[in-house]
Amino acid sequence: MKIALAGAGAFGEKHLDGLRNIDGVEVISVVGRRLEPTQQVADKYGIPHATTELAEALAQPGLDAVILCTPTQMHAAQAIQCMEAGKHVQVEIPLCDSLADGEAVLAKAQQTGLTCMVGHTRRFNPSHQYLHRKIAAGELAVQQMDVQTYFFRRKNMNAKGEARSWTDHLLWHHAAHTVDLFAYQAGPIVAANAIEGPHHPELGIAMDMSIQLKAESGAICTLSLSFNNDGPLGTFFRYICDNGTWIARYDDLVTGKEEPVDLAGVAVSSNGIELQDREFVSAIHEGREPNASVAQVLPCYRVLDALEKQLEAAR
Repeated sequence: MKIALAGAGAFGEKHLDGLRNIDGVEVISVVGRRLEPTQQVADKYGIPHATTELAEALAQPGLDAVILCTPTQMHAAQAIQCMEAGKHVQVEIPLCDSLADGEAVLAKAQQTGLTCMVGHTRRFNPSHQYLHRKIAAGELAVQQMDVQTYFFRRKNMNAKGEARSWTDHLLWHHAAHTVDLFAYQAGPIVAANAIEGPHHPELGIAMDMSIQLKAESGAICTLSLSFNNDGPLGTFFRYICDNGTWIARYDDLVTGKEEPVDLAGVAVSSNGIELQDREFVSAIHEGREPNASVAQVLPCYRVLDALEKQLEAAR
């Protein structure tokens, strides 16, 4: 399978690292905003073609699929562009920053019949898969999820400490992970509320946010997000269930009493990005709907849209 990767930044390289481990996959083109650093990434990974234009990558002979790791504001339009070119596409989270754009991507996927998947990595992390299998088997049910998503970010910097050309967002990007995961683990969301702290004078975004969710099952979720946290960074999940408590941190899972859980054998890798890429490739080969298809994750973006309207009304 021949793949192009658009977005040669920090997350793009995580995908390239994961794709290296998948048999039968060849990355034949990489797309970036500036040619020189994009060519450096191509050289590092042995990719034969580098460009600043997605259309040029889409025209590469034999190309089957595209992975988009570009700025959020470009995701929906580029996903549609890929499908219009007849290519399967995986879009990094978030799919969009407006519901109308997300609905347009879904419509194009349904029209073309191509595989369109969104990078909701939490569905693939072994820690969350371990619990998902117990939930699916009826061994436990979520009563409450308590989630903290914390960063220290006062400037537009990416995960590699490099300047970003776009502004990150607590609601449409970071909350999307947890909103989708909560629905994946506890069932459809029927109620959602949000409040936000002050907006940053330069970035123009809320630096702190609190979200409450309730699932049809009766389970609840409390999500705290911050770009102001000067401490451990990342997202930490506490699952309070009817039959035990678990805490997921990065790729580790412990019980509520901090007892380590052995995740060996849950998946072929401990790398969530690699696992979602494996799902993308397998779904294309097998002609089936992937886990985290655009159809499966769009309810998350409908919740985010409702929360954005709440926040706007309260300003």
